[in-house]
Amino acid sequence: MDGIVVFGAGGRAGRAVTAEALGRGYEVTAVVRDPARYADLGAAGVSVVRGDVTDAGSVREVAGGAVGAVHAVSPFSGPEQGFDSLDPGFFVKAADALLEGLASAGVRRLVAVGLFANLLGADGRPVMDAPSAFPPEIRPFALAHTAGLRRLREAGEGAVDWVMLTPGGGLEQDAPRTGHHRLGDERVPEGAPGLSYADLAVAVLDEIETPTLHRTRVSVFVPRDVRRT
Repeated sequence: MDGIVVFGAGGRAGRAVTAEALGRGYEVTAVVRDPARYADLGAAGVSVVRGDVTDAGSVREVAGGAVGAVHAVSPFSGPEQGFDSLDPGFFVKAADALLEGLASAGVRRLVAVGLFANLLGADGRPVMDAPSAFPPEIRPFALAHTAGLRRLREAGEGAVDWVMLTPGGGLEQDAPRTGHHRLGDERVPEGAPGLSYADLAVAVLDEIETPTLHRTRVSVFVPRDVRRT
């Protein structure tokens, strides 16, 4: 079976996607900034390589032969790292590099992990526009991520068929894999549903194996009644 290339494989989402892909029999190219920091990613079926998601040449080099690519890269894991060094154009550069690099490598499917902050709330505004619901100190990161989504949309009907799956509620690192998920739309799903990283990974791999969405962004969640069973 052909492989999956995971950009940002050292993060929580990337690790979950890597595990899910291995469980389905794929070989995984795990792309990180510094392989020496991620020796624990090494396993049968996983090749840990250095790569830069903002450089089209680097993307092309690591992605050749893959049937699908996953973008789970974040320059930060949380506000505790501070945002003084945040490049507001990071996600735009990543979008450009991925679209160009994957196309030249012959990889036609890209699944990106989205950000809850730019889903639409009940009032039709992005969550990040409501200070009571979203910490203002994280807003620069949310704006940068939203700019990357906009760039993907602006690309139009290119060679790479992308979709962005956005967790519709809180992501839970240690929650179990249910194997079930639902796809919503641009809005925050009703009922404050949650999602485990494992079920996010299920959704990501499903959209690589059997694409149902094309050049759009949607929410993904597991309803609470499913999570209780």
